[in-house]
Amino acid sequence: MTSLPVFSDILSAAEVLKDHAVGTPLINNALLDEMVGGRVFLKPECLQKTGSFKFRGAFNALSRVGEEGKKRGIVACSSGNHAQGVAEAARILGLDATIIMPKDAPESKKRRTARSGAKVIEYDRYTQDREELTRQHAHETGTIMIHPYEHHDVIAGQGTVGLESCMDVQKLGLVADHFLVCAGGGGLMAGITLAAKHYFPNVQIHPVEPFGHDDQTRSHLAGERLGGNVQTPSVCDAILTPMPGEASFAICHGNLSSGLIVTDDQALEAVAFAYHELKLVVEPGGAVTLAALLNNKLDVAEKTVIATLSGGNIDPPIMARALDL
Repeated sequence: MTSLPVFSDILSAAEVLKDHAVGTPLINNALLDEMVGGRVFLKPECLQKTGSFKFRGAFNALSRVGEEGKKRGIVACSSGNHAQGVAEAARILGLDATIIMPKDAPESKKRRTARSGAKVIEYDRYTQDREELTRQHAHETGTIMIHPYEHHDVIAGQGTVGLESCMDVQKLGLVADHFLVCAGGGGLMAGITLAAKHYFPNVQIHPVEPFGHDDQTRSHLAGERLGGNVQTPSVCDAILTPMPGEASFAICHGNLSSGLIVTDDQALEAVAFAYHELKLVVEPGGAVTLAALLNNKLDVAEKTVIATLSGGNIDPPIMARALDL
């Protein structure tokens, strides 16, 4: 297991990222507030470089590999958002990058990964183990593996999402009661947990997952990491992982409140809501928190809520499907 980051590592990551990542604003929408009866602040990481929060962790990690990284190159595995983040960070920093991606990843994600100069190697997510393939590639080529959610500096970089959100809410003179996080392997949730608990010790942090892929919720209830369902497809591809990360589980366990589960249709309805009412393009996996709020998965009446919109890399057919519901 990677060494566990602490709050000071997030502050260090913020310094690394300040001239490179977008400091995304918190968005408050009167209609959404009226619908849920509380005050909701959405963190639109769909506006981040490469279209998701993943750029933060990728750039923070790659900026620290030094001359060794330039000599050896980088390899990572991802369904798309970490792939794009690593590829673009590598381009900016002058590193060679190879990304192991599932064959059925959205074409836009594969295309943008390659556009940033990374070599893309495809695999079958239903029959092959992406982490084993990535470790094997690293061993055979001597490249440095940058895990999407088990890497110390990746988690610290993702934590800047929580850092910015909490600082902005605090500036408004408010205290966050709930923080809803799109949950896959848990790197974003772990970083947010470190930041949010620093600013608001009593905040309730909720992993939000697609129906049938609730490995974070089940794991934290059981007190141990449990494997997820990787055989059943979902439009929420960005947050489908084999099981919670060991490092993120260690950080989050005992610090989370109830997990929230949404269906694919509910995620797509949230994509449509974001498009029509917020004027934002959000992918289904990045909209599950909004879906949970819109479908009353949590009572937030008279509460202050922060929710991540973690990415916006959606293929046109999926967007059309969302708008046709």
